[in-house]
Amino acid sequence: MTSNFRHITVLLDEAVEGLAVRANGCYLDGTFGRGGHSRLILEKLGPDGRLLGFDKDPLAIATGNALAAEDGRFVVVQRSFAELAAELAQRALGGQVSGILLDLGVSSPQLDDAERGFSFMNDGPLDMRMNPDAGVSAADFIASAGEEEIARVFKEYGEERFAKRMARAVVLRRVEQPFTRTADLAQVLTVANPAWEKGKNPATRAFQGLRIYINNELGDLESGLDAALENLEVGGRLVVISFHSLEDRIVKLFMRKHAKGEMDKLPRDLPIIPKAFEPRLKLIGKPVFASEAELAANPRSRSAVMRIAEKVR
Repeated sequence: MTSNFRHITVLLDEAVEGLAVRANGCYLDGTFGRGGHSRLILEKLGPDGRLLGFDKDPLAIATGNALAAEDGRFVVVQRSFAELAAELAQRALGGQVSGILLDLGVSSPQLDDAERGFSFMNDGPLDMRMNPDAGVSAADFIASAGEEEIARVFKEYGEERFAKRMARAVVLRRVEQPFTRTADLAQVLTVANPAWEKGKNPATRAFQGLRIYINNELGDLESGLDAALENLEVGGRLVVISFHSLEDRIVKLFMRKHAKGEMDKLPRDLPIIPKAFEPRLKLIGKPVFASEAELAANPRSRSAVMRIAEKVR
């Protein structure tokens, strides 16, 4: 199983530099994709270094298996990075990880392959699952969910202002004919959107909301961040690349919370700070964005923001 669709890794050098790779370290690429970050990490590892990749997508796993056959320091598993604690425990690596990289969202091959059902630009089956063999497809959700639930998904995960109006249009149309194709759904959403944003397809936000919901992306992110903190060794780095405000907000608040600790819950004049209240993370630098050169080569990098933190306790 292979894919002919090309993927350009976003913030490749910056992300791997942020990991501060040690030659004998153990690293985790939580979103293997087509292996851009993983290959560069492997270049920096010595013979005793290890790299574990995670991905839900069977096409990504096929690419990962090919890389694992070439390089014995690398292993890939088909599961969400939200499950990294269980996987590391099985491998007796809990709390021993030197760095974790999460490159969030959907990859270019997933967007470009109309058969995956992510794109409103190219017609394909209305699926949207990163793992097509698990979970509920977008078509099944649209066919069975109530109008209020569909509106909630459009608004909460897509930040769509006209979520109620668009959900109503979907529910009215599905009575006549079920939605099975992306172009069909995009057309109904486009007509229902009364205020088109310049330079943005009117169905963009609703499609984003559907994709995030179908793949539990924000829930996975919250679980994955908690697991990452627990499984990094002291001095280990957490590097996260986000592509929209909902993701970045979760990452920013998580890192800030653990960089601040819980000292605000203690009396100000307490002479000794209990260790349990001390910060667990240290923020490394400022948020990183794509360079002008990268933006010119890959317009999809325009929304990327990378944050880095180091575990201190």
